Amino acid sequence: MQDIIGWDIGGAHLKAARVENGVITEAVQVACPLWLGLGELDRAFAEAAQAIGRAPLNAVTMTGELSDAFATRAEGVAGVAAIAERLLEPGKAMFYAARAGFVDGAAAPAHAKDIGSANWHASAALVGARANNALFIDMGSTTTDIIPVAVGLPASSGFDDAGRLAHGELVYTGLVRTFLMTGPKLVPFAGRWTALMNEWFADMADVHRILGQLPEGADMMDSADGREKTVAASMARLARMIGRDASDADEAAWTRLAQFFAEAQLREILDAAALVLTRGLIEADAPIVGAGVGRGVILKLAKRLGRRYIAFDDLIEALPHARAKACDCAAASAVALVAAHHFKL
Repeated sequence: MQDIIGWDIGGAHLKAARVENGVITEAVQVACPLWLGLGELDRAFAEAAQAIGRAPLNAVTMTGELSDAFATRAEGVAGVAAIAERLLEPGKAMFYAARAGFVDGAAAPAHAKDIGSANWHASAALVGARANNALFIDMGSTTTDIIPVAVGLPASSGFDDAGRLAHGELVYTGLVRTFLMTGPKLVPFAGRWTALMNEWFADMADVHRILGQLPEGADMMDSADGREKTVAASMARLARMIGRDASDADEAAWTRLAQFFAEAQLREILDAAALVLTRGLIEADAPIVGAGVGRGVILKLAKRLGRRYIAFDDLIEALPHARAKACDCAAASAVALVAAHHFKL
């Protein structure tokens, strides 16, 4: 059976998963900040290849077409596809076009609407093949996908980002890269409500770090102030969000403030999940399948909703050392496994 690597090309990270005989044998995530330029893809692919190797067949999904290096999403799909083909040579690259299946690089521009930001569809399709009825939630560093799976198939109301945003199926909040100023406008501190500074002084990585909930290696970008990634430094950044220094209060006060931000984020995702559930496609006893680096938050959400929780990596076969990262990189793992089935490898 031929090896295959699944690639999820994002605007902040490149993720990859190798499948051998239907088993995830390796998975990797590499920082790839496309806002710094498309040359980041060359660096990120080279770094990923050192960790995961190469394969004769590569299944590719993407959200990197949203990079402001491209004037339109269609231009972005064509551009990212062309770069991926070049970087994956001599291996063959096939692009996941969701409803249209897999297409080669030459056909990618014509299928831009199906290829662009369709990584969620690959993950939901795999979940559907393993769990007939479920609510699939993938919380990454930047966004959270909430996809109903009914009769073994993705059953989203929206397909593109605009449609999914409108239906609660895409929530622009993640475990790491979400700016705190985009959350609640007033926060409680020292017995009164206070407004936030409308600046990127801190992000959700700081919040989850303070609370001891940030998985190792999850925060791959520079901090807001370029300083160290310690609890003390995160508290200093958090304090700045309300116009203070960390020395203005004790650690317990900053921990309480971090807890408020974490709860606000959970409520935002919970509200979106509740909206999706009102469609009535998911049975009352259907589980929530959690994936992504923020799946610890999704476990809490499942408890709030009173639903059974299944980790994405429990639905796939993976070597023990690769299991956790395969779940972090759910879309890369899924597109590789879907492609292996599609091409009968």
